[in-house]
Amino acid sequence: MNRGMFAMSKKGWILLGLLALVVVWMFTGNSEPAIEDGSTLVVDIQGAYVDGVVSPMLSLFAGPEQSLLQAVSRLRKAERDPRIETVLLRIRGVEMGWGQAEELRGRIAALGEAGKRTIALLEYEGYGNGSYYLASAAGHVAATPGGHNPFVGIAGEYLFYGGLMEKLGIEVEYERIGQYKSAVESYAHSKATDPNREMMRSMLGSVEKTFVGAIADSRGMTADEVREIIDGAPTSPTEMLDAGLIDQIAFYDELMESLGDPTTVDSATYDGVSPETVGFEPVSTLALIYGSGPVVTGSGDRTASGGRVMASETVAASIREAVENEDVSAIIFRVNSPGGSPLASDLILRELERAQEEGKPVVVSMSDYAASGGYYVAAGADSIVSYAATLTGSIGVFTIRPSFGGLYEKLGIGFESVTHGANADLLLVSDALTPEARGVLKRDVESIYSLFLDRVVDGRGMSRDAVHAIAQGRVWTGEQAVEIGLVDRIGGLRVAVEEAMELADLDPGADVGIIEYPRPKPLGQQLAELLGVRATASLAELPLPPALRQMLVTFEALPAGKPMLVMPGHITIH
Repeated sequence: MNRGMFAMSKKGWILLGLLALVVVWMFTGNSEPAIEDGSTLVVDIQGAYVDGVVSPMLSLFAGPEQSLLQAVSRLRKAERDPRIETVLLRIRGVEMGWGQAEELRGRIAALGEAGKRTIALLEYEGYGNGSYYLASAAGHVAATPGGHNPFVGIAGEYLFYGGLMEKLGIEVEYERIGQYKSAVESYAHSKATDPNREMMRSMLGSVEKTFVGAIADSRGMTADEVREIIDGAPTSPTEMLDAGLIDQIAFYDELMESLGDPTTVDSATYDGVSPETVGFEPVSTLALIYGSGPVVTGSGDRTASGGRVMASETVAASIREAVENEDVSAIIFRVNSPGGSPLASDLILRELERAQEEGKPVVVSMSDYAASGGYYVAAGADSIVSYAATLTGSIGVFTIRPSFGGLYEKLGIGFESVTHGANADLLLVSDALTPEARGVLKRDVESIYSLFLDRVVDGRGMSRDAVHAIAQGRVWTGEQAVEIGLVDRIGGLRVAVEEAMELADLDPGADVGIIEYPRPKPLGQQLAELLGVRATASLAELPLPPALRQMLVTFEALPAGKPMLVMPGHITIH
């Protein structure tokens, strides 16, 4: 038997089977579900959410990927649905940044403001603030008896690999512009510099203020009372109940019994309800263009291991497609990026400028991160909207050039080099740079930093001195960025929509539709990705400390030895 022919045949049968499943999936279950009056919508909130178009095929077969927009839209729809009386949120541990958490939390609060009864059930054990932060927005908070989510405050974690590099014999040379441009410190130093430490404390304090203030407002406490509870470190549901952080201890079935065993609707069923059924009548359309992950040149939306990237050609094509769509009144550019390539950032910024020249207003909606290259692409927008705890700014440049000569010697590897050109040693990685070559490197980053300042000056209408004073690589929270002029408004997607509608001269009380970009890929391409996406394990799934995992995901897509616009890539605020 020809094993090669058999292998191909087997692969063909797999593809045929997948196609058959897709056909069944596409042509069944399209009838809208019947929702009874007084129903309770049960929503599971668990795991990670993405700012991006979700591939149904990849989610169906290669592991679930949850769209933040879909989660938000589901709650927004329930807010308008008179048949939904109660929304019960089963919170089982979330993996999201503070920006996305603010988005979901805001939608939960909006349900209550619309007259819906909101209940959060914490079914979670472990440390971290995300689950309770979300739950506290509900009008009634319950926790299962066996769960525990210690309420101990906010902590920041930062890793430095300078000592490891020294042990390996790797000399890390770098040039940077901005005393706060601390990403290089993670590789070249063993501890934080004073400016870096100052920035860390400032960011942490701002996030803590947002966290404590939100819980205080929701639970009817003062900020000082919440901080006093934090210092007492309640861990068990009983202690959280006594502290006033929750209202009830119950299992899911006990909670439902206390509600009178209402008719329930799960998320999957409710997603079949069309927006038109609950009264949505869009008068226009807005384009929602995603820019998630490290900023890179070229096309695509993922790295080899599955991490998302903001690729210049892909994002530019999406912008052009939105401009050419006559139904699109304005563009919302959703940025969730720590930065990356200066060239890619400039190309994306230029395409957004061209959209504005064609009469399409541009609003930037910042997610968890929109820093360095992530801020660069946003700088020229007509309006910038950020969450209070978004990490943004980081207007600065750095380049890292490792020298592996010491490592080669440790491994017994000999090396020689031949160059033509006074500064050609910039192309090598075996020896340390000459002073002259270091000067070339410095001029390179200075040139990029100057261009970065120009882009912010032009986009924000600020003086060059004013921008330089708040730049120098410093990361700001969204709350701080509003005060210094880098951001226009605090808010999430809903506020970004309001800004876009105002710029497009649309009735502020009207409904608008949303088209996501990049558009979903053809079925064949989704199938090809499905067969290959698990060939390489995702770096985001490796069993590593969160800060180290984040660093690997960020730098997987970025080229070595080139200037980069990247925020401190290892900031993890728990």
